Amino acid sequence: MSSPLLAANAYKSLATLGAPSLTPQPGAGLAKSADSGGFGEMLQQVVGAVSDSGRNADLQTAKAVQGKGDLVDVVTAVAESEVAMETLVSVRDRVISAYEEIMRMPI
Repeated sequence: MSSPLLAANAYKSLATLGAPSLTPQPGAGLAKSADSGGFGEMLQQVVGAVSDSGRNADLQTAKAVQGKGDLVDVVTAVAESEVAMETLVSVRDRVISAYEEIMRMPI
């Protein structure tokens, strides 16, 4: 079960991954800035971070099965992975909702 602390940590990690490209810069508009990779690169980093948290959960589970890991570490890693995935799905849903709202705008 996820807790508010796990959710806050997941939001913080997602925010720090995308912080350079999400900070508004005067005159930047939608163009890619020189010091950041743009929205596509930020999206790849976030998806990679979610994937890494899943791999960490798998690794902790394998260690516990072999008797080398702690059950608390397994539960924590799985919960963090779950919260990261839920956060990613929530952001995806918001992006789709925003796209649909833009498409309903009159020309």
